[in-house]
Amino acid sequence: LQLVESGGGLVQSGGSITLSCEASGSALVDYTVGWFRQAPGTEREGIACINNDGGETDYIQSVKGRFTISRDNAKNVAFLRLNDVKSEDTGVYFCAAEVGTAFICSGWDYWGQGTQVTVNS
Repeated sequence: LQLVESGGGLVQSGGSITLSCEASGSALVDYTVGWFRQAPGTEREGIACINNDGGETDYIQSVKGRFTISRDNAKNVAFLRLNDVKSEDTGVYFCAAEVGTAFICSGWDYWGQGTQVTVNS
């Protein structure tokens, strides 16, 4: 499985942006998908997770109500919609995939290369 993120860029504080994670080489429906963020000078942190059929999601507290993770298995792509962005949302965003249908969100098998989001305050 290969993952490629896109959609990053410069966004104004309070604005919105949608990130995409396109998969190839395997059917994304066989994987749980997660989004991660690495801010400058910090470790990468998991921020959202979605199970293989999209029926279950989980978020860290700081993004609940602002970010939405989703997926379109027919198109082999997952998304992260960022609304009401804040300066602390600046960072490199990565998607990752975990083999299997159990909603574990911790044993990541494949990673994308990341896409930069910069919030201009």
